[in-house]
Amino acid sequence: MPPGVLFALFAYGLYSCCDAIIKGFGSSLSVHEIAFWTALFSFIPAIFMRPQGERWVDFWRMRHPWLVNLRSASGVIGNMCVIYAFTTISLAETYSINFLAPIFVVVLSVLFLRETVSPQRWFFLAMCFVGVLLVVQPGFRDLQLGHLLSLCAAFFGSISTAILRRVAPHEKRVTLIALPLGYIVIINAILMIPVFRLPTPQEFALLLAIGGLGGVGNVLFIKATQTANASEIAPLQYSQIAWALIFGAVFFEEYPDLLAYCGLAVVVVFGIMNVLSSGARIRIFSRLSVFGPASVAAEAAKPLDLPGDKQDLRPAPRPPPDVDLRDPT
Repeated sequence: MPPGVLFALFAYGLYSCCDAIIKGFGSSLSVHEIAFWTALFSFIPAIFMRPQGERWVDFWRMRHPWLVNLRSASGVIGNMCVIYAFTTISLAETYSINFLAPIFVVVLSVLFLRETVSPQRWFFLAMCFVGVLLVVQPGFRDLQLGHLLSLCAAFFGSISTAILRRVAPHEKRVTLIALPLGYIVIINAILMIPVFRLPTPQEFALLLAIGGLGGVGNVLFIKATQTANASEIAPLQYSQIAWALIFGAVFFEEYPDLLAYCGLAVVVVFGIMNVLSSGARIRIFSRLSVFGPASVAAEAAKPLDLPGDKQDLRPAPRPPPDVDLRDPT
């Protein structure tokens, strides 16, 4: 197995550990407190991921300020939604619903980036939706607010990913890392004031663990993008569903029924077929507003893979000032 694939596999496993720890908090800490502390501690490993040739003090210099700030705002909303979902519904359900994000991304790309999507890809995405229905089984059991907010997290995550698709070639990596985390810290610091409770030493240790594990995962993920093609890494994001089943069973006594297992299999199979299809413009989806605050790897390494390209996702060279920055698609 190529080293880059192993790095990515371990990275996604560490990200799943972070998500499981978030679920373990339950209602002991508010959503805003969890979001605040985990994002704050995520700054620590992010400091050591400064791209070569860039300075953190230049994070505020942007070519597309409205889009970058919109992406950060959507990240805050998606981040709060997914944390609530993790703490109220099963890990497997949260992951399966969140993997609807590619559908939203494709719709947004068609509407705003004027991209063309083949009937084959629409079929793959439709089957992913069917798989999620088999997992959640609406109409056969009561749905909770966590299910709805997990769907919202997928939607706002898709906005972040679609915007990243547009601005990544032109913006600094430090901007794409620091600004979304800053939004999460500042907004949740304000919202948590009415219900603030200082975490216990054990809770602080767990919050630090999220930042630490996420930081190690980020390093491994960036290393993976530098040593393997996006088409080799992309299918591994669905390994998180396997981790969700393992962690859910071992730590939270969550056991999906047979129909849900079938649905998860459908999501994984057709999700992988979608990211490997020749028409896929985005193969790796931003985790920042979809699966929790610990990972900013997708922002440090440009998550784009164009058909026929053999690229390692490292930041593209900045274009000269006289280049037309409009999206060629």
